[in-house]
Amino acid sequence: MAYRLCSSSASSLFHDPPSFSLSSRKPKLRNSPSSLTPQSKTILQSNHVSLQQPIPQQQSEIDANFDNPVAKSTPKSPGAKQFGKKSYNARYTSLAKLSNSLDSCDPNIDDVSRIFESLGDNLIGKDAVIIINNMENSVVVPFVLRYIQSKIRAVTEMILYNVTLKVFRKCRDFDGAEKVFDEMVNRGVKPNNVTFSTIISCATSCNLPNKAVEWFEKMPSFGIKPNVVTFCTLIKMYDVAGNYDACLNVYEEMKALGVKPNLFVYNTLLEAMGRAKRPRQAKIIYKELISNGLIANRATYASLIHAYGIARFCEDALVVYKEMKEKGMNLNTRLYNILLAMCADVGLLEQAFEIFEDMKGCDTCCPNSRTFSSLITIYSRIGKVAEAEKLMSEMNESGIEPNIFVLTSLAQCYGKAKRIDDVVKTFNQLLDMGIEPHNHFCVCLLNVMTQTPKEELGKITNCVAKANPKLGSVVRYLVKGPEGDGEFKVDAIELFGSITNGARRAFCNSLIDICINLDLLDKACVLLDLGLTLEIYTDLQSRSQTQWSLHLKGLSAGSALTAFHVWINDLSKSFESGEDLPPLLGINTGHGKHRYSEKGLAGVIESHLMELNAPFRESPNKAGWFLTTQAAVSSWIKSRDLSKLVVA
Repeated sequence: MAYRLCSSSASSLFHDPPSFSLSSRKPKLRNSPSSLTPQSKTILQSNHVSLQQPIPQQQSEIDANFDNPVAKSTPKSPGAKQFGKKSYNARYTSLAKLSNSLDSCDPNIDDVSRIFESLGDNLIGKDAVIIINNMENSVVVPFVLRYIQSKIRAVTEMILYNVTLKVFRKCRDFDGAEKVFDEMVNRGVKPNNVTFSTIISCATSCNLPNKAVEWFEKMPSFGIKPNVVTFCTLIKMYDVAGNYDACLNVYEEMKALGVKPNLFVYNTLLEAMGRAKRPRQAKIIYKELISNGLIANRATYASLIHAYGIARFCEDALVVYKEMKEKGMNLNTRLYNILLAMCADVGLLEQAFEIFEDMKGCDTCCPNSRTFSSLITIYSRIGKVAEAEKLMSEMNESGIEPNIFVLTSLAQCYGKAKRIDDVVKTFNQLLDMGIEPHNHFCVCLLNVMTQTPKEELGKITNCVAKANPKLGSVVRYLVKGPEGDGEFKVDAIELFGSITNGARRAFCNSLIDICINLDLLDKACVLLDLGLTLEIYTDLQSRSQTQWSLHLKGLSAGSALTAFHVWINDLSKSFESGEDLPPLLGINTGHGKHRYSEKGLAGVIESHLMELNAPFRESPNKAGWFLTTQAAVSSWIKSRDLSKLVVA
């Protein structure tokens, strides 16, 4: 029976381009992708799986037969052991030099024979394995193999073929590897697990995922049960492709076939789940690791910190950090920076500076510009300018030049303190250093605008125009207020078309926030409409027979208030047209609380609902939800003039 590998992927919903009403957006199903989509194949073509990772225990045991074939037991005398070691090293060095000569020779049997003449008649099987194992030329190695086969028979041919296949893997010559395998079988040499593991990893390094799976599925026809290394190679292949469901499928297939995962497999899976931003799955895998009696090593903890830190699972990340310290395991700069960025993002001030002090006392790493950027970000969020400037001085004294991330955080800090001239000074410093402002810095300038007094808005507007002329054009419409939504909309469309998908939501959120601050609800609605049309915002509402809901999670305060305003207008139109409203209506803000703010998005919406005397009440059973009934909202719609949006 062939082994079958496939990946499941949950179908996702997206909407048709809407009219301005939120309720007009109807969902449709995307096609479920296959195990490896064309996109993931493209990813594989631009990346390759590293073959330098440590070899798992099982692989070490298998490769011991040919990776160190001349190792012999020596007499117990210390002198004899030392003599044997020197003799072995000299012999190995000589054979490795011969391998280099073979790599450089012409691919024909005569040139290969001439190089082997230096060995005389002393060629033995173990020497042959060392020679091939050290080669790096897949064009010459078939002639070397043929020569060796004509001279000796003492060594198992299967080992010779396996080390030959490793040369093809080094050279990423998959076609050649397949030809060697065919020759191997035609000579009646039975392949083993190492044979298939080498070919599969060769396919992976050659960006041929379908071939890797094909060779995996061939194994049963040769009576071979895959070992741990084979499965681990496939997991890494799918990890590189970004096909994380397939990583988990390989893991489940492995367990179903009775192959027990080792620590290397678990660590590989944890790395993949970190990149996939699936911290809950990482937690499940870690529990299975422990329940199987394995002991986590530094690589395990590092993968967990990455998975938890990137996903902002703060409590879990800090537990892992403390456990590493208790076990005497040192963190590197990257891990410290992941923890500091997490603390900066959620406002863990005390923990961040404890980690920073620990980092400064560590012998294995030292703070870099990203470290200081995270710390300055913490101070910028709470407006502590003096402390941020002190950190800048410490950074300069350490010989670290501020980069764009540091200057972005500093500009944000000055903006929070309403020190607009210092924001401009920081922007000019960026230009003087020859650094082009990136999207994140532009969003920072937009955020500063929401905190800038009207009389000073021109200073930041000029910076925005220099940083991104298209963005500057849109901002000028908001600040100077030329008439005509048509041109504003055209310029906004051109702007969103010029920036990456990952940055478009941040730009749109910030621009809408500026609109709400300047009491430009009409412009905010134009931007929200564009956001829906361009699918910058998706799934803002859902409807069933029993409940209509507005989903605001991931929106800024201004965007959330604008979406709420449009949604209420939709409800009013439905009510006035005689359409039956459902028994229950809800607003979902998400339950996350931002530690830099006394009230997160839920608090902003709650304040606004109270100001409008809207009948929505926070649900005691569903965090982040505000619910009301059909009767209550109908009565409210009748009694209220909802033509204006009052910002809390």
